[in-house]
Amino acid sequence: MSGAAHPPRLGATGVEVLESLNQHRLLSTAQVHELHMPAASKRWAQHQLARLRATGLAATAPLAGRGLLWHLTERGVDAAETIPSRAETRRKVITPEQAAGPLQEHTIAVNDVGLAFVRAARERGDDCGPFAWRHEVAHSLGPPPGRRTGEQLIADAVLDYQLAEGEGRASIAYRFVELDRANRSAADLARRIGRYARLHRRKIPAEGGRGSVALWERLYPVFPAVLVVLAGRPRDRLEERRRMVLALCRQDPDLADSPEVEVSICLLADLDAEGPFAPICRTAAEPEEPVDWLGEGRR
Repeated sequence: MSGAAHPPRLGATGVEVLESLNQHRLLSTAQVHELHMPAASKRWAQHQLARLRATGLAATAPLAGRGLLWHLTERGVDAAETIPSRAETRRKVITPEQAAGPLQEHTIAVNDVGLAFVRAARERGDDCGPFAWRHEVAHSLGPPPGRRTGEQLIADAVLDYQLAEGEGRASIAYRFVELDRANRSAADLARRIGRYARLHRRKIPAEGGRGSVALWERLYPVFPAVLVVLAGRPRDRLEERRRMVLALCRQDPDLADSPEVEVSICLLADLDAEGPFAPICRTAAEPEEPVDWLGEGRR
């Protein structure tokens, strides 16, 4: 690591924004403002970001209709790696070409999903902060039947949300987040969702070499449900896509063999406008019943 990894004094907020850009790859000015400085003015958020750019730690790319898009430079990633408590330990440098390319809409939408949960937690007194989701989390599926080469399932994000239950009690809900912008067929999306059933059944040798255990049990306290978020097309087309994908999921043999894998689908527009606790989701198990992200019906 170069000596440039040691940034000038940024203050607590500046360091938090630096870490957030490292973890979330690409963030708009508005997202940084709402995630880290919701009680401050937008100008203050712009000032914090401008300091990162002035010191060579962050760079910008244009985001149509939404102002500037921010990402860390290589020097900024070096600096983030000096934060001992950072949640994201994987190194990922976003190039200017990536920041300005097709990557941006997908990444910004994934961060919009996370922001909707942060917003809900603040309103309800739950715990879901700016670092509650990680991008592109890889899981080994092992080789498919008849092949020797293993496959990986990479979730767009894994999110954890701590629900306050009163009297000092809390529970944590985990979600695999799949952000779909209708860039592939509905059948392809359904097949991708079905691969989570393969992950649920994936076994690895137990410690000591006696028997086997589920891989996911080494990674999560419970198997995360799958939340598919649709974006990038007009509402009527997304609703039709949701109906089709849910129908295909009900026919998927892997999902049929793993009823423990819960699948729900919502529209990003609904998640952003109404929040995850509104009945905005439809599930593979009960596709005609609107429920919230926890599977609960209208209140």
